[in-house]
Amino acid sequence: MATGTEPQPKLSDEARGARGGVRGGTRAAISQPHLRKDRWWLAPAATALGLFAFVVYSTWRAFANADYYAAPYVSPFYSPCLADNCETMKGGPNWALFGDWWGLSPALLILIFPLGFRLTCYYYRKAYYRGFWASPPACAVAEPHRTYTGETRFPLILQNIHRYFFYAAVPVACILTYDAVLGFRDEHYAWGHMGLGTLVLLVNAALIWAYTLSCHSCRHIVGGRLRHFSKHPVRYRMWGWIGKLNQRHMSLAWASLFSVALADLYVYLLATGAFSDPQLF
Repeated sequence: MATGTEPQPKLSDEARGARGGVRGGTRAAISQPHLRKDRWWLAPAATALGLFAFVVYSTWRAFANADYYAAPYVSPFYSPCLADNCETMKGGPNWALFGDWWGLSPALLILIFPLGFRLTCYYYRKAYYRGFWASPPACAVAEPHRTYTGETRFPLILQNIHRYFFYAAVPVACILTYDAVLGFRDEHYAWGHMGLGTLVLLVNAALIWAYTLSCHSCRHIVGGRLRHFSKHPVRYRMWGWIGKLNQRHMSLAWASLFSVALADLYVYLLATGAFSDPQLF
């Protein structure tokens, strides 16, 4: 009668490598690829589906080069404008640094910064490593790769520049906040307007700030490398506050991803005449 404690047959390194997965000599010599009985694949599949949907939508909108401005709102994908070939509200963040020679969508000049910040984010690494590369697909499930080099080689070694993308993400958050403030003006540049679009841009800016400040790099910049917190009470308080945000970094990452897509979609629908912006006051 089997007791369930019999020793598993040992497999050669060649057999383990042929079967796939990172299975060195220190791995348990079991014949099954994993022993999980739950639907472990649901989480990485949902993550992959959500990220893939955003990539498809944002790529379409970035290359569309149209319907990104509906006075007084501008899509977060197209702000700030860094070329002459875009339309924004008077007084908005429109800096034609590239002049009139840039013929492609102006969104391609600015999206590299928030995109680089998210791609190198610690949470998003976990999300797309598991969802797309199965590295690993779930806890206690081996990778379907023969070898593992981590982030020690090109191109994944570029993930180490995350903190520098954080420096670029802060000005982007400031610009989106400025856009939200301009949403209190009407199409004639008069202050005192507030529509549903104003609220959409405000919520998006708040979530972008929360996601940016909850970043692990931000937490380290504020309170890292301090020997005595007692000598730096202000930085200690900021470090503690950011630490609380950091605990919700995953939720904020998804919420801000959804909000930035929703803000762009809202402006797009207004620009195409799908409906009129409801006036709150």
